[in-house]
Amino acid sequence: MDKDIQRIVNLNNDQSIEINLNNPVVRFLGNPILTARDVNKIWRDPALQVKTVHNAGIAVMNNETIMLFRSHLRCGISVLGLARSKNGIDDWQIEPAPVLKPATESDIFTDGADKKKLIENESGGIEDARITKIDDTYVITYSAYHAFIKNRVRVSLATTKDFNSFTRYGPMLDCDMRNVVLFSEKINGRYAGLFRPNDTTEGDVGGIFTQIRIGYTADWRCNKWEIAEEPVIRSRSGPGAFSDKIGPGAPPIKTSKGWLNIFHGVRTTMDGNPYVLGAALHDFDNPAKVKVSSIPILFPARADCRVEEDDYVHVPNVVFTCGAVRRDDGSIFIYYGSNDTVMNLGISHEDILVALCEHYGQDSKTGKLLYEIKQKNN
Repeated sequence: MDKDIQRIVNLNNDQSIEINLNNPVVRFLGNPILTARDVNKIWRDPALQVKTVHNAGIAVMNNETIMLFRSHLRCGISVLGLARSKNGIDDWQIEPAPVLKPATESDIFTDGADKKKLIENESGGIEDARITKIDDTYVITYSAYHAFIKNRVRVSLATTKDFNSFTRYGPMLDCDMRNVVLFSEKINGRYAGLFRPNDTTEGDVGGIFTQIRIGYTADWRCNKWEIAEEPVIRSRSGPGAFSDKIGPGAPPIKTSKGWLNIFHGVRTTMDGNPYVLGAALHDFDNPAKVKVSSIPILFPARADCRVEEDDYVHVPNVVFTCGAVRRDDGSIFIYYGSNDTVMNLGISHEDILVALCEHYGQDSKTGKLLYEIKQKNN
């Protein structure tokens, strides 16, 4: 393999960016691309003023990039707002109010839905949307929190065809889940998804927080998923960039070499739980077969959370993605929340991310390195 492999990505403003194995994701110089200050200029009602803008689902519709962003209201509840951009980089046009908030009787529900149960399920807030286009429908998975049962979270489903109206389907599973992303087409006659369950023990790391599992269903509209017991990715307990927590981030991207999964990982330190972004490559026909890069593609940095001196910062040392877009030239725009506070853009290329998975990998079940760390010969 050419260790000097590089790709040049040209942005719409004629800026050229070099992507290589030592710098697989380059931060957009204009970051952050969306902040709470931007939203608060539009959402003027005191009840709608927000402290964060982060963890946005991303879609492309009618040559526009759609950003379905999460924001914390000042009361602490999360809602989903929507912004649009012609080039997916800047000039984001923000809708005048949240497009999705905890469900009420006035919302649209699929036929047969238990409205009372669904409304209760979302009463604590909704967050972290992922968007997958399946046929002519945009399918949104999002985390729904119960208002009165501590840590009760059910990943739920909504659909739209125009991002103006949304139909709710309720929880995808009758158990706690935190991260769910869907593949955009059937694989061997069934729909597939990647799941990260919530651990039932105390704490936020370790246990099944270190597992990504795969599931299949004949119909993504129902909550009848068959989740494999054996994880497709398991992080190791010893030192490693993803040793204490992992989870799917952006919905898988179809590339020439397989399905690219940009995930998040956590390594516990004495000063908290920093989040990084990683990459894995799933086989076209058998996505349970996967190559995982042991090298994160993005670490959190001071450059990721540029805010005013008196702005709120929610969680330090976090980069987290819920959406990415592959462009025709193979470049990938990764939209990531930083410090659970602002939205940023990172630029990468599928050839670089695939090369990391293929040549600098780790065993997907044990975390053992699959390449040699060289040392200086005396």
